[in-house]
Amino acid sequence: MGDKKYFVLMEGGNDTSQVFASRQPRGAALKAATRGHTNINLRERGTKRVHVFTGSTEMVTPPASAPAWLKAKGKIKKANVRKVRVDHL
Repeated sequence: MGDKKYFVLMEGGNDTSQVFASRQPRGAALKAATRGHTNINLRERGTKRVHVFTGSTEMVTPPASAPAWLKAKGKIKKANVRKVRVDHL
């Protein structure tokens, strides 16, 4: 199995202090979208790649298989991302 990779969120062409860990860039983009980012540029540490995504969130009802404490919240936040391209630095 592969190890986790680290992706640094970029804004305005510069790195921010936010780092997301995931095996795939999409997983890191979903985490960024959940935190409210819509234009997501993730620089993969150790490489010269920048993964570019667009993201959004919506409030949905929890699934029937969700635990009771989650159903008690009423609505939960669900992230959605779409990969646009991969840039090379």
